[in-house]
Amino acid sequence: MKLRQLAVLSILLVTALPAFAQKRDKCEHKNNVAPEGFTALFNGKDLVGWHGMSTTDPRPLWKLSEEEQAAKRKETLEDINAHWSIEDGELVNDGHGLYLTTDKNYGDFELWIDYKTVAKADSGIYLKANPQVQIWDFTEEGGKWGIGADKGSGGLWNNSKGSKGKDPLVLADKPFGEWNRFRIRVIGSRTWVWLNSKLVVDNAIHENFWYRGKPAAEKAPAFPEGPIQLQTHGGEIRWRNISIREIPSEEAIGLLRGSDPEGFKSVFNGEDFSGWAGPIANYEVIDGAIRCKQGKGGTIYTEEEYANFVARLEFKLPPGGNNGLAIRYPGSGDTAYVGMCELQVLDSEHPKYSKLDTRQYHGSAYGMAPAFRGHLRDAGEWNYQEVTVDGSTIKVELNGNIILNADLSKVSDYMGNRPHPGKDRVSGHFGFAGHSNPVEFRNVSIKRLADSPKPVAKKEEEKPKKAEAKKEKPAKKEAPAKKAEAKKEEAKPKK
Repeated sequence: MKLRQLAVLSILLVTALPAFAQKRDKCEHKNNVAPEGFTALFNGKDLVGWHGMSTTDPRPLWKLSEEEQAAKRKETLEDINAHWSIEDGELVNDGHGLYLTTDKNYGDFELWIDYKTVAKADSGIYLKANPQVQIWDFTEEGGKWGIGADKGSGGLWNNSKGSKGKDPLVLADKPFGEWNRFRIRVIGSRTWVWLNSKLVVDNAIHENFWYRGKPAAEKAPAFPEGPIQLQTHGGEIRWRNISIREIPSEEAIGLLRGSDPEGFKSVFNGEDFSGWAGPIANYEVIDGAIRCKQGKGGTIYTEEEYANFVARLEFKLPPGGNNGLAIRYPGSGDTAYVGMCELQVLDSEHPKYSKLDTRQYHGSAYGMAPAFRGHLRDAGEWNYQEVTVDGSTIKVELNGNIILNADLSKVSDYMGNRPHPGKDRVSGHFGFAGHSNPVEFRNVSIKRLADSPKPVAKKEEEKPKKAEAKKEKPAKKEAPAKKAEAKKEEAKPKK
């Protein structure tokens, strides 16, 4: 399928979903019966598939065996039965006890849930064991206007102050005694929330609560998978019509990417290597995607150079696949060292890579800065990635998760004590660094960003303007790699 056809299909998919959602939101249907494509999490009769859990870091629990986890879940049922009940098909909590928690973990999903609460109550919905989509008394009498209750329910309340999504975009709560309906979409850490058909959180990063307080470079994304939890917090709350739909990877890409915003320019036409240089004979175009030939490699790169930019692309790894993104590449040499960096594109969970340095796994700035793991799709599935290069900083968002957020100017500890002299480059080409595996790339577009201001030393300020102008001229473009050099790069040991 050609590139343009793929793009059109993604746009059609994304535009069709809101219409479906609106229909689902307003339609009348039998309570606790999941609509087409969804699975009911509550059957209106019992609590099969649920257990109890509080605001607890789930990682120690997940390290236990399946049998040990099952035993832990069973231990919680006494508390659940003391505080949760079912009345006329409604799930009722008395405001106390453990949170009702799904036995199953979920990754990318769409959740529909109805709730009804009382004055001064406070509750929420934990997504993948991560607090929380907020539910509370939005009136002044509720006593929590000072911490944001006046803005209403639906926000990602545990996000850091001032961050996108912490406060809802609009007040959408219904009066007490009426049912409210949430529609919640989660793809990676990216989160959308609709309350009573009104968008209250729009494509915001749901910060991982369990990494709060850490520097940006050390903040892990939301967990790849986790349970849904219904919080108890001091006031009766009722739930019904709880259903979920797991989102497949191709749909997730369309929802994450949508249509490229203004300023993005496609750098690959889906048909040939127009606008590209380097050992292009070692690559081929298959079904609208660039693919490295088996046993071949070398770095192909855009003819244009980029300083600060955002790149959007999709890639697919074969089992054990290895490639890389060349960032600010000079046109010859090993981009991992002579370019700003090589961002790893690697099937990280393949057994043959089990003993690598942490700075060699997918998304890492090779040999310099490690990325968080666990957010790749399975080999053979397409992934969506966005890379932002601004000055000396580089950020990688994979499938809706920020897995790298590093300032390479601050790196002084290198893998193998081998320096990276190119890391301070301010411009260069964008490309793909193949290592003998048929890794594929498609829908590659780049948006240029404004140049970062450069600090000027006092001595430089005193220089004549003519000298400054000469200094600020772009570096002369280096010659492309020769055939012999490309062959040498193909043969180098796999990273």
